[in-house]
Amino acid sequence: MSPILRKLLRDLARLQGQVITIALVVACGIASFVTMRSNYDSLLSSRDTYYEEFRFGDVFAHLERAPVAVEDQLEEVPGVAQAYTRVVESVMVPMPQMLRPASGTLVSLPPGGEPPLHAVFIEEGRALDPDRSDEVILLESFAKAHGLRPGDSVPAVINGTMRELTIVGIGMSPEFVMVMPAGSMTFDPKQVAVLWMNRDVVEAAFQMEGGFNDVVARLQPGADETTVLAAIDRVLEPYGGVGALGRAKQPSHYMLAAELQQLESMATVVPFIFLFVAAFLLNVVLSRLVTLQRPQIATLKALGYGDREVGLHYLMLVSVIVVLGALLGMAVGAYLGRQMLGLYTDEYFRFPYPRYFIGLDVAVTGVGVSLGAAVVGALAAVRRVSRLPPAEAMRPPAPASYRRTLIERIGLFSWLSPASRMIVRELQRQPLRVLLSATGIALSIAIVVTSRFTFDAMSYMMDVQVHQAMREDISVILAKPLPQRAVRELEHLPGVFRAEGIRSVAVRFHAGHRWRDASILGYPPDGELRHLVDREGHLQPVPQDGELVITSKLGELLGVRAGETIEVELREGDRETREVVVTGFVDESFGLQGHMRKDSLHALLREAPSVSSVLLDVDPLEFDAITQRLKELPWVLSVSSPRDFRENFEEQSGEMMGVFTFILTTFASIIAVGVIYNNTRVALSQRSRDFASLRVLGFTRREIAAILLGEQAIQVALAIPLGLLLGHAMAVGIMSSVDPETYRFPVIISARTYIYSSMVALAAALVSALLVRRKLDRLDLIGVLKTRE
Repeated sequence: MSPILRKLLRDLARLQGQVITIALVVACGIASFVTMRSNYDSLLSSRDTYYEEFRFGDVFAHLERAPVAVEDQLEEVPGVAQAYTRVVESVMVPMPQMLRPASGTLVSLPPGGEPPLHAVFIEEGRALDPDRSDEVILLESFAKAHGLRPGDSVPAVINGTMRELTIVGIGMSPEFVMVMPAGSMTFDPKQVAVLWMNRDVVEAAFQMEGGFNDVVARLQPGADETTVLAAIDRVLEPYGGVGALGRAKQPSHYMLAAELQQLESMATVVPFIFLFVAAFLLNVVLSRLVTLQRPQIATLKALGYGDREVGLHYLMLVSVIVVLGALLGMAVGAYLGRQMLGLYTDEYFRFPYPRYFIGLDVAVTGVGVSLGAAVVGALAAVRRVSRLPPAEAMRPPAPASYRRTLIERIGLFSWLSPASRMIVRELQRQPLRVLLSATGIALSIAIVVTSRFTFDAMSYMMDVQVHQAMREDISVILAKPLPQRAVRELEHLPGVFRAEGIRSVAVRFHAGHRWRDASILGYPPDGELRHLVDREGHLQPVPQDGELVITSKLGELLGVRAGETIEVELREGDRETREVVVTGFVDESFGLQGHMRKDSLHALLREAPSVSSVLLDVDPLEFDAITQRLKELPWVLSVSSPRDFRENFEEQSGEMMGVFTFILTTFASIIAVGVIYNNTRVALSQRSRDFASLRVLGFTRREIAAILLGEQAIQVALAIPLGLLLGHAMAVGIMSSVDPETYRFPVIISARTYIYSSMVALAAALVSALLVRRKLDRLDLIGVLKTRE
């Protein structure tokens, strides 16, 4: 074994504490990158495979009713490769064990059960019998949530008629990778069902024989989507088309794409922080090592080893540390990635065969970037080794240039104890090291803040929505707009104190060449159960007669200002386009919509007073009985309660948020321990002679420890506010990556999150202090005081 290799092994053994902590920091960076990037790749691959094998569409359109002959016109549209027409209707699924009825979607299947697009993967059971009228294939997530299997029955209110249907299959389709209940802000698999039935049965139930009301199309390669959408709209306009959508706006695909976008962003930001800290630690440790090993370096050079060989020796030391961290990080990342993918596919996104894999590019990128960061961190120390002449290296390093500190010059030094003076002098003489150390600890705090702020923001917005905007106890969504008497009928139910009707209509806003699909909500002028609230929680007045107030983001996308006129293309009634003046804006957190007085919306639609949903204020003692009565009404599509939104949110987010927070908190703690422990060990190594001298002069172990650990305590104290500020800045950056057309949360970070993040750093500092205190107590006074020159 060559002498330089033996030296490498001895260095690794002597520096095992620093080697382990730095390798753990590298492992955290690799693990976070592998976990998030592999999940991104696995979800993307599972999605694309699913879409391709089960023929997911590119264009989607819904309408009132068109004859089947129109399908030929759709296929003749330039750019359309294939068009598939079907019947899709909303139904209510009043499950016996559930207080509130589930909302459902009924989808027709052609004879034989195999549609040309949007095929159904049957996970359990069989296909539909074309001669049976009571058979359905049930969505897998709903079936799993209710414990249903083939052979069981499921009730459904189909076009006002209660029917008991037999489940013959449990299935899924690419258009329902993720589904949300009508009118809900949270995902609840118990509350949303999809039922596939024979087309002739669905047609007969909704008087749709010889017609269709839904279109799915695939585009030819290179086709311009915007042009095709406009052409399809022109074909379907006479039949009540409500506007064709591209794949990007399809609800299930949209939610999955948003999650993938966030994963991709996190897979870049979080690993960068860990690798930055690893590079900093390697620089600190190698710089200290080079200073301590000046005689050995001189001896190696005197014996004939060149600058390159000596420099490569230290790079090999760095490489060993990084490789150890990379191997551990790959293993941990693979495990965490598999577990996280299981959470995604079990709780949110449904794929027939999700496949977890780590691409070769992920492994190569992770190891390559970590090695690159480590080399960058070590270069300064290695360059010093290369430039160190043997004769110069034989001599001890020149003493540092000391001068009076600021505190000494202004006369405050007399107020400090001797130990405190040593701490202040050392910190003021090493400002760059203090700054970098505090930054490393601050980044660990920022990671914890980032891992928890989403929950804080969502929790805040749920409180705003439930306690300020949605004052009702029950929200009833109707199967179709009904006359105002529906409100009076519900108001007369026993236990109902107040009922208010809301009218909503789908529209397309136009401002010049810009347009957006949205909706307009009409509020009763004397309403008390639903309020306009901005994302800061401030109540906004209901628009006056004839006024239109739109979401601030919608105004920004359309490029309009208050007082300007926009065109409103109605998707109901006469489907004409009206001109309306925008009188104001409201900065809401969810979606894009307009707001008017209900009577003004009726005038815009040129219709008699009607309602799309009804809000109820009820006696808490009668809540269950009222909900049960609503399940029996054939014209009710779904029933929800604002109080359930919060419960569903906490149930859905709890597990995923808990796992995510635990992982990042653990990683952040490793960063903090790595920074504090390595800095303290470096200080101990560099100043062991000073500390031994102080011990000989009569300082106790506790006083010596106070000097060494006091410096680290000040660095932690500096890092905490900096870390909280960095965490807030990172939260702002993450929110900027979320599609603002869907969510626009204020960056709300609770005091609990700030305290928790600070406690993580303090706990890491305590662990590091205990580890270093043991080293300090074992200081060899005789050994370190021997003259080495």
